[in-house]
Amino acid sequence: MSESAPIPLDPAPASASAGWRLQHTYAQLPRAFHVSIAPTPVRAPRLVLLNRPLAEFLGLSAGELAGDDGAALFAGNRLPPGASPLAQAYAGHQYGHFTTLGDGRAILLGEQITPRGERFDIQLKGSGPTPFSRRGDGRAALGPMLREYVISEAMHALGVPTTRSLAVAATGEDVWRPEAQPGAVLTRVAASHIRVGTFEWAAAQGDDAALRALTDYTLRRHYPGLIGADNPALALLDAVIERQAALIAQWMQVGFVHGVMNTDNMALSGETIDYGPCAFMDIYDPATVFSSIDRHGRYAYGNQPRIAQWNLARLAEALLPLLHPDEKASVELANAAVQRFAGRFQHHSLAGMRRKLGLFTEEAGDVALIETLLAWMHEVKADFTNTFAALSQTAPVANAQFADAKFLEWHERWQARLGRESKSPAEALQLRRAHNPAFIPRNHLVEAALAAAQQGDLTVMERLLDILSAPYAHERNAPEYRLPAPGGAAAYQTFCGT
Repeated sequence: MSESAPIPLDPAPASASAGWRLQHTYAQLPRAFHVSIAPTPVRAPRLVLLNRPLAEFLGLSAGELAGDDGAALFAGNRLPPGASPLAQAYAGHQYGHFTTLGDGRAILLGEQITPRGERFDIQLKGSGPTPFSRRGDGRAALGPMLREYVISEAMHALGVPTTRSLAVAATGEDVWRPEAQPGAVLTRVAASHIRVGTFEWAAAQGDDAALRALTDYTLRRHYPGLIGADNPALALLDAVIERQAALIAQWMQVGFVHGVMNTDNMALSGETIDYGPCAFMDIYDPATVFSSIDRHGRYAYGNQPRIAQWNLARLAEALLPLLHPDEKASVELANAAVQRFAGRFQHHSLAGMRRKLGLFTEEAGDVALIETLLAWMHEVKADFTNTFAALSQTAPVANAQFADAKFLEWHERWQARLGRESKSPAEALQLRRAHNPAFIPRNHLVEAALAAAQQGDLTVMERLLDILSAPYAHERNAPEYRLPAPGGAAAYQTFCGT
């Protein structure tokens, strides 16, 4: 979760109840952007998971939230002090097709002000129907909500900017997806829920004043240093392009596949948002797809940079009325900004891959060195995480793949490259170990934890969460959490859960 700069408003008074200090500056935007609506109460709320460290970071009392009162709050049966619940309006390009959307099963309670003065959205996901539900029930199943909890917290531990999960509460009611499944509500914490699709919504209204208000608000919320820029809309576009280039590079470096990179799932804060059919690669393959509905690989692992640039072009289009009074000049500014994404992504990608190989300096041959390794990994179907983890050991790991002639030739080139560094081998090793995780949320382990949890056994999930909380602990003796899925396992497929 990225840090969120506080908006210069009067601080909210500390609540006497559990530490809630809620404001709601988003509600001050024009009414086109939101609809006031309360969560729909559920039959039998029960707290399944509470993220105690995150609660304390937010200034909340985990002890007070761990009981029945917390279960009622996290299920939507009771509102925290200062809450002003609303559903956000936004649009989005879903698989390339524009549609109007909005929070169909999520309600934003407000913005918690932390003890450090930071501001974070508190959102209930699965809290009942809203005007944007489009005939849906507004509910969520327990499995997908637990899955978002696990993956988002794993991403946070990996150091990837992300929304986070504060709690999962069971509702005591079934939802149909298409068979009956136990229902649940996830409490999500985010720097904000402002999306590319939010700007597309504003542009679709044809209301330049509302678009300008959203732009000003986003600058104040996430880029206060750009307030007063000569061209605020262009400054915002450039800043978002930079953050997204860095974010997508980080996804690629840990083998993460988002799975549904629609424009409504791209946050202007630069956080990873909306964990639907996401997963982590085992075998390295740029064509990796997990989503059951992504039949043509639009959102495959290797396509993620290209899709990010496509999404940012949609943001640029939405901002056209604000970029320049002359339409032609506005389009030229937008095109130039979007075209800068590729270079920025390449910069962050190359820097990250150098760190994964223990390189502190830059040489012209580094690109070829990296590409040769990845090509070999693809050819021999090497495990992405385990290969880089093996390169982070003091001695080669016993693995028949590493006896391959092509790898040995590459390894000799890599050792020669390391030999030209001014830093010591120990420092290079430390750099690699800090950027190559030993543990990721491997898909079969996540599924095993979810299956046990839905049968009432949380011990499997709690153990997995403990392992994932320290992904770079290479010295940890937990070999069963490093292994890919057993040979012969069916190809892994994920579903969005809606």
